[in-house]
Amino acid sequence: MTVQQIMTELEKLGSPATKKVLLQHGIREPFFGVKVGDMKPIQKKIKMDYQLAKDLYATGNADAQYLAGLIADDVKMSKADLQIWVKQALSNNISEYTVPWVAAGSPHGYELAREWIDSSKEHISAAGWSTLANLVALQPNEKLDLPGLKALLARAVKDIHSAPNRTRYTMNNFVICLGAYVQPLSAEAIAAGKKIGPVTIDMGGTACKVPLAVEYIQKAIDRGSLTKKKKTVKC
Repeated sequence: MTVQQIMTELEKLGSPATKKVLLQHGIREPFFGVKVGDMKPIQKKIKMDYQLAKDLYATGNADAQYLAGLIADDVKMSKADLQIWVKQALSNNISEYTVPWVAAGSPHGYELAREWIDSSKEHISAAGWSTLANLVALQPNEKLDLPGLKALLARAVKDIHSAPNRTRYTMNNFVICLGAYVQPLSAEAIAAGKKIGPVTIDMGGTACKVPLAVEYIQKAIDRGSLTKKKKTVKC
């Protein structure tokens, strides 16, 4: 499929009702309002295509950018590719899901995440913390920088309540994922979650709730997450 064929298909799949909901969740124009489930047949047809993913992302359309993340060949993504993607990730679903998914699956995820969390731009710092959360859920513990992650956990405890709105959200998720998927740091993440307590985030008037870190970590542990990493973070 070509970019134009995909854009035509996405436009047909979009709906005003879905678009209205997505706008409330921080998705920015331009986009058609396509449900993720309706993108799946296109993803299944394409499977994985590095160049097509980049071309779709470059349209700036949030639906196309989300689909681009689903079909991206993460391993082929260069640092330059990922830097372009994070700068253009102005919608919450792209900065907090699409870009972190692809970055975490690339060889550059940890390095770029450490850089992005220091950004003064909220969508980039949020992407950095989300990338870290995805990395710890995906990578075997022996491949993780445990001392570095421990230091980042302490930073989250110190800074989360003063961080920008969406950055607070992804920092909280990092604490949850660290506690749920990294056994050597699980107890410390639970202790950190207790120190952090409830995190207040403006959810744009939606019914979405902010996860309480300690509760979510324990639920994940009860499901056996500490002994089973995720095969993919894309959905």
